[in-house]
Amino acid sequence: MELILLQKVKNLGDLGDKVSVKPGYGRNFLLPTGKAARATAANLEAFEARRAEYEAKAKEQLSGAEARAAKLDGAEVTIEVNASPEGKLFGSVTPRDVAEALTAKGLEVDKSEVIQAEGPYRVVGEYDAVVVLHADIQQTVKVKVVGA
Repeated sequence: MELILLQKVKNLGDLGDKVSVKPGYGRNFLLPTGKAARATAANLEAFEARRAEYEAKAKEQLSGAEARAAKLDGAEVTIEVNASPEGKLFGSVTPRDVAEALTAKGLEVDKSEVIQAEGPYRVVGEYDAVVVLHADIQQTVKVKVVGA
């Protein structure tokens, strides 16, 4: 499936690149989220006519992500959950929990932006969660999980 990228997509390409992807990826992710358009002659002409607008929007998103990354720099959040005396959690701490804790602290973060490398946290301790704000910008946040 041939597509034109309307914004930078990590591990795929930059704004304006013509890429070939598998039909499911294009149809189920890139097209519905507005990250790409089909590479037809009419869409190519429309893209070239609006290229400056897309570049301005991309620059605005990048500067917004940089500002958010500056706010998240050195951020630390403590999440209190029920745990056994040995430190094992009753349940787990997921990206949603981390995002909610950061938002409660005044740092706007969506759950889809939080990446936990080890998966959900199931034991009391200190962890590093990565917040991906843009294809080029990510920030590490300290997460302390304590038992209640």
